[in-house]
Amino acid sequence: MKTPAWTRLDNASIIYPSCRTRKYATIFRLTVTLDEEVSEPLLGDALRNCMKRFPGFRYTLDKGFFWWFLRRLENDPVTAPPFAMRPFNFRKNGGYLFKAGCDGRCIVLDFFHALTDGTGAMTFLMSLTAEYIRLRYGAAVPAGKWVLDLEEEPLKEEMEDSFDRFSGTKGSLDKETRAYHLHGTEEPAGVLNNIKISLPLDKMQDLAKANGCTLTELVTAVMLLSLQDVRSRRPVIGDSPFLKVEVPVNLRPMFGSRTLRNFSSYVHLGIDVRNGALPFEDILQEVKLQKRLYVNPHRLTTRVAANVALEDNLAIRSIPLFIKKMAINFINSHKGENYCSQTLSNLGEISLPDEMRRHVCDIDFILGRPMKKSGACTCISYGNHLNLNFSRKIAERGFEDAFIRNLENMGITAQTEASTPSEKNRAVTKAYSIPMRWAKVGIMRTLLLI
Repeated sequence: MKTPAWTRLDNASIIYPSCRTRKYATIFRLTVTLDEEVSEPLLGDALRNCMKRFPGFRYTLDKGFFWWFLRRLENDPVTAPPFAMRPFNFRKNGGYLFKAGCDGRCIVLDFFHALTDGTGAMTFLMSLTAEYIRLRYGAAVPAGKWVLDLEEEPLKEEMEDSFDRFSGTKGSLDKETRAYHLHGTEEPAGVLNNIKISLPLDKMQDLAKANGCTLTELVTAVMLLSLQDVRSRRPVIGDSPFLKVEVPVNLRPMFGSRTLRNFSSYVHLGIDVRNGALPFEDILQEVKLQKRLYVNPHRLTTRVAANVALEDNLAIRSIPLFIKKMAINFINSHKGENYCSQTLSNLGEISLPDEMRRHVCDIDFILGRPMKKSGACTCISYGNHLNLNFSRKIAERGFEDAFIRNLENMGITAQTEASTPSEKNRAVTKAYSIPMRWAKVGIMRTLLLI
C-alpha cells in the first residue's frame, strides 16, 4: 500500500498539538517486561522491521496555515537509552511521534496521543515484541489479535480516519457539569508519582460476576467510592458534589473498524452526593445503568457526528491556526478536565501466543501527568494479574489508599509498587502531560464567535 506524503489528523487528535507546550503533552507509556535483559541493538533491528507493516506510524507533526497535519518520514526510527516519561523533541527523535527504548528487562514505548490511542499503540508494541523474540530466540510468533504479520501488506483500513467513515449525519454532545477534584500538594512541574496496584484477576472476575457487572464497572465503582471517602474526610467549601470518572471507549469492535489511528470516545460515569453519601451497592448500580445507557452505538455515533461536524465547519476551518491555538488553550484552562474527577482507561485483557507468553512476564500502561485533575488510572490484564497504575501530580496518596482499603474490605488483597521522585528505580517517572480528552464543543463554539 502506498502511503500519502501527508494526511490530516484524525478527529480525536486535532486538539492535542495546539495544547502541546514544552511542559505539557498528551503522552502515555506502554511497557512489556521480558524474562531476560533486552538487547538494544536487537530491539533496534526489530523496530526497523516493524515499520513497513505500520506505515501510519511513520509520520511527524507539521503545521499549515489552518490546521496541523501529519507528514510522512523517510528515515528509520532509532531506539534510545532509558528515558524519563516527558515530552520529547520530535526533531531530535528523528521526527517520530513515538519514542522506543529498553531499560533492563523492559521494552518501553512513549506515544504522543495525536499518533494513536492505546489499542493502536498496544498492537504496535506486541508486534514489536514478537519480532524481537523472533530475532533473539528464533521463535516464529503467529499473528493474532495483538500481533500483526510483518510479512503481510498493510491494510488501507488501518490508516483510515474512522471518525469520518462511521460518523452519523446529525449529532449533539451531552451537557457537562463541573466535577469534584482531589486536593493536595502539587508536585513541582515535571514530577509524576505512580502507584502500581496488582490484583488477582480470577478473584476480581469472581467479584464482578457476583455483583453482575464487568471489571470496568467494578473498578469504576470502587474509584467513586474512594473519591466519596476522601471528599467526606476532607470537606472543602465550594467542592462540587458531582464525582465523575471518565472512561474511554474503544469504538473499533462497535463499528467494525480496523484502524490503528485514534478511534475512541468516552463516557462520564458518576454519582451525585448532594443528599449524602451512597453505599457501594448504590454506586455500582448507578455505574451499571449509566454505562449501559451511554455506551451504545446510537449515542456514541451522535457524539462522533457532532465532533466531525464541528471540525468540518467551513467557518472554523477558515480561521488561521494561531487564532485556533489561542482559543483552544483558553477553553482548556477553563473547562477540559474540570468535567471529570479521575480517568479510568482499561485496555482489557492481553492474550498472547505461547511463543510470546513464555518470555513476556508483565505488561504495564501509564498515563502522563494531567493538567487540571490530580491524576488518572489505567487498567490492563495479563496472565492472572490485573494491573492498575494510578498516576498523580499531587504528593498525597489518600485516594489510592482508600481504593486499596475498599478492595480489602471486599476480600481482595492488593500488591502495590509505589514510585516517588526520591526513588532511583525504573518505576520513577518524571512527566509532562495534558488531558486525554477535551471539551471540543466549547472549543469549537468559541472559534465560531471569534
